[in-house]
Amino acid sequence: MKKKYDNEFLVNESINYPQVRLIDSSGKQLGIHSSNVAINLALEQGLDLVVISDKSDPPVCKIIDYGKYKFSQEKKAKEAKRKQHTTVLKEVKMRYKIESHDYQVRINQALRFLQSGDKVKATIILKGREVQHTDLAIELLNKMANDLKDTSNIQQLPTKDGRSIIMILTPNKKQ
Repeated sequence: MKKKYDNEFLVNESINYPQVRLIDSSGKQLGIHSSNVAINLALEQGLDLVVISDKSDPPVCKIIDYGKYKFSQEKKAKEAKRKQHTTVLKEVKMRYKIESHDYQVRINQALRFLQSGDKVKATIILKGREVQHTDLAIELLNKMANDLKDTSNIQQLPTKDGRSIIMILTPNKKQ
């Protein structure tokens, strides 16, 4: 009885090692056998012989139901993927002549982004003659960093980038 499987793992007839270390379906070690004997033992039980570790000498093979094994591996991979969080760079734009209420709105936006685990890029755009007042813009970004110091760390200090000044904040590790 030959079953077709993909090439993700070596299964049954695709195993061509002269000898393998055999583990039973219950987890008990059966010792070192030739691969033909191991495949016959697996087929007698109605299960499959799967290479678990080909790095060891001799390779370790286990008698298991390959379909269930593959399903559990896929389920673990999906669970791990679901739990991981990708950090996104969110941007908060403002001008250096911002009013206090508008500044507070930008602080609240940045705080919300940081609490959700995203990085924040604070940008101050300079237009026309405002380019002469970069010191005021940097002062505003430093004030913003100071207001958000409980929830963030500065990844990139305020730097001039053309007609804008940029600072990047990352969320604290504690959260």
